[in-house]
Amino acid sequence: MNLKLRAAAAAILLACLVAGNANASNSAPPTKKHSTAKKVSKPAHVTIQNQIEQLRRDLESQASRIDQLNSALAAKDEQLKKVAQVAADSQAVNAKAEAVAQAQQQAASENASSVSALQSAVTDLKAKQTSLASTVSDETAKIRKSIDNPVVLRYKGITLTPTGFFNGESVYRTHATGGEMPTPWSSIPFEHADAYSMSEMYLSGRQSRIGLTMEGKTGWGTMRATLEGDFFGVGTTSNDNQSTSYVYRQRIAQAELETNSHWTISGGQGWSLATENKTGITTAANNMALPMMIDPNYVTGLVWARMGVFRLTKSFKKASFAVSAENPQLLYTATLAGNTPYAVVGSAGLSASLMNQTISSCSPSNTIVNYTNVVEKDANGITVNSPSAVTKLVNSCANLANISFNKAPDIVIKAAFDPHFGHFEVFGIGRTFHETVYPGETTNSNLYGGNKDIVTGLVVAPALTAAGSYSNSVFFGGIGGSMRVQVIPNKFTLGAKGLFGPGVGHFGASTLSDATSNANGELVPIHNVSAIFTAEANPTPRLTLYTYYGGDYAGRADYGSATTTTLAGPTAAQSAAGLWGGTWKAPAAAAVGYGSRLLSNSACNTTTAPGINGSSTGYYTGASCGAQTRDTQEITGGYWYDFYKGDRGRLRQGIQYGYSVREAWSGASGIGAKGTENMVFTSFRYFLP
Repeated sequence: MNLKLRAAAAAILLACLVAGNANASNSAPPTKKHSTAKKVSKPAHVTIQNQIEQLRRDLESQASRIDQLNSALAAKDEQLKKVAQVAADSQAVNAKAEAVAQAQQQAASENASSVSALQSAVTDLKAKQTSLASTVSDETAKIRKSIDNPVVLRYKGITLTPTGFFNGESVYRTHATGGEMPTPWSSIPFEHADAYSMSEMYLSGRQSRIGLTMEGKTGWGTMRATLEGDFFGVGTTSNDNQSTSYVYRQRIAQAELETNSHWTISGGQGWSLATENKTGITTAANNMALPMMIDPNYVTGLVWARMGVFRLTKSFKKASFAVSAENPQLLYTATLAGNTPYAVVGSAGLSASLMNQTISSCSPSNTIVNYTNVVEKDANGITVNSPSAVTKLVNSCANLANISFNKAPDIVIKAAFDPHFGHFEVFGIGRTFHETVYPGETTNSNLYGGNKDIVTGLVVAPALTAAGSYSNSVFFGGIGGSMRVQVIPNKFTLGAKGLFGPGVGHFGASTLSDATSNANGELVPIHNVSAIFTAEANPTPRLTLYTYYGGDYAGRADYGSATTTTLAGPTAAQSAAGLWGGTWKAPAAAAVGYGSRLLSNSACNTTTAPGINGSSTGYYTGASCGAQTRDTQEITGGYWYDFYKGDRGRLRQGIQYGYSVREAWSGASGIGAKGTENMVFTSFRYFLP
């Protein structure tokens, strides 16, 4: 910068010198003013001298001016140096200021970023604090709720959930059954029976249930156990005399494993796989599609059972499949009049095996099985032959529980489907039973075997032996299905279920017989049908309405056998001839099987005359009515109203009305039997939350 200023000053000075010289050599003398004065002529040499002097003076003046210019240039150069220094200093200051400004700008940018990050962090922190406060509040509420109102109880690694309800209930029936709250469909009295002319009414709390569900979760699934029972068990001292002392009865006692891949294995006493589910296929009590009625025996036509089961289930999103092995108790009823064939199907339970051995009654009697000759002397001392009866003590007992000798478990398979509008099931049941049959052996041969018929001279029958016995196996089974359709979701549902097949009465609510006997003593199936139609509505959140119609049917299995009965001992002539023994009439047809047309139902349509029977109470029943049940039907309906439903449980009240009909197969002369029943139930229940 200094060199540039010096060069500029030198250029300016040089220009001035050139300009000065040019002015000195080329300039004309100054124009003289005309004067009125008189011109004085000067000598010529003075003028030249003056000019030279003037030139010298001009040169000196130019030199002085050059010195002045140099001094000025030097001063300006000094000033320029100072200005340059100031400029340099200013530039340095500016650069420093710019650097500081850039640093400040960067710092400001960084500060802005930091502030933004800080603001974001503060916002996140506030959100987290709000979320944390909400979480703490929720957790605090949960902790308080778990303390004040726990959903489940915890023991080590499992959860415990109490279940059940406590209730007070009543039932009124127009015709007496002696069944208390549960209705014995197949024992509704026929018309003209003594019980038919009497009504009955009971108050009870026996349907109260107490249960517990236990669950333990692992990384691969859930282990579960369920216990539930009521008080319909009967002990040897249970009665209604003063203090009703009925005992706790096992309903469900089951263990279960459910994997995360939705395979389920369960075993114990639980619901039969034939029982309908609300959705899918599960063992949970709250998922069983049972009627909502008060009657503990539900409604005729309902297909259900609770027993020992082992079940395997695979569940998908909209479908489930299962197979179950179940306890196969056989329900056996047979008319075996006259010369009854002999076979072994089961027996009364053995107390040593903890099976029910209780009997309802025993009737010991001496039965005359033959006659023998007694040699006596009459009043005149003459020896005579006199017939003397030979008796056998027979002790007939009616067992409350007979246990069939089962060959194999019942096998039930089921598929369930759950489209958005309802629930559908299809299932099949396979059953196998066996017996030991003694061909040719009958109750008569057992009672009279080896005795001589004095008319024919033949032995009635050989004594009962096991010779020639054989095992007879029979196969029963049926197919069924069900449907529940949400006509109005969560408001109105229609449903239907049915089961058909030989030997499946065990699964119907009326528990009609599975099998009977033919004339040879062999098991033969009874064809059974069970069906029910349902309608359930929830017009308000607190009110539930329901109506059901259903029925159970047992087909006719009609057989006949010969009857042989003792008529009399020897006549006087036979005795005088030394003949003694029994006499039997010619064989005649007698009813065998179930619903036989040979069965006498003559007493079914006869009104018995009341009369004291010789004991403290009661009436003569006259001739009995042995008609066997063809079908039972019921139409019923009612409501439930929830006074309260919430965290503290549920309090509800209900009333149910039912009309039932029991019809029997006609027997000899086309005589049948029928009984009807009108029933009103009430219930007041508190459910555990």
